[in-house]
Amino acid sequence: MTPRRRRLAIPFRLAIVLSVVAGIVLTALGPATVTGLLPYFTIQSNVAVGVFAGYAAWLAWRDRPEPPSALKGAVTVYITITGTVYHLVLANPASPFAMIQPQRELGEWWGNQFLHTVVPLLAIADWALLDRRGRLRPRHAAWWLAFPLAYLGFALVRGLIVHRYPYPFIDAGKLGYDGVGVSSLFFAFAFWLLGLLLVGVDKGLARRTRAAPPAVGAAAPGKTPAAPR
Repeated sequence: MTPRRRRLAIPFRLAIVLSVVAGIVLTALGPATVTGLLPYFTIQSNVAVGVFAGYAAWLAWRDRPEPPSALKGAVTVYITITGTVYHLVLANPASPFAMIQPQRELGEWWGNQFLHTVVPLLAIADWALLDRRGRLRPRHAAWWLAFPLAYLGFALVRGLIVHRYPYPFIDAGKLGYDGVGVSSLFFAFAFWLLGLLLVGVDKGLARRTRAAPPAVGAAAPGKTPAAPR
């Protein structure tokens, strides 16, 4: 990472960390407690992004190599899932899985926006602007499904114990396990396509970077600048 990009990366990633903390703290000011929030994919994906951004900021500050691109792609996909599912499925009145949006106090409203809008946008921008290009492969899109599938298993087992499910599309009490299986297959396919989209964008940006003309005054590849006279 160049010194200029490193100077940009450190405060940008610290802003992600602060946004995650603000989102969780402000949300916990409402009726939900921190422990009550932990079972939600929203919180888990935000915590993953916050920890990763803090680690990446520390690496940039120490001028060390960036974390693996596949790992960054994973947390980017997960937080993108959080923002996309919230806005298109849970908060969308036209969705069959729409959740009734409660009346929130100002602080809790901002917390909700941080977790579902601000952090996803910042994480996507960090990936698009600061990540190394051309290192993702189509197989990564399949690997990235491991955490959502593990989360599904966790939510179903927890539901058997507490008789509550965090999201309506995995509510086995209302949909039955057949219904949950159908909705889970649909979402898994959508998440796989999202991963492939990320890989495709990465490849496109890599080709664009390679095709970019050299900066003015830069030496052409294989040649050395002429010595001053």
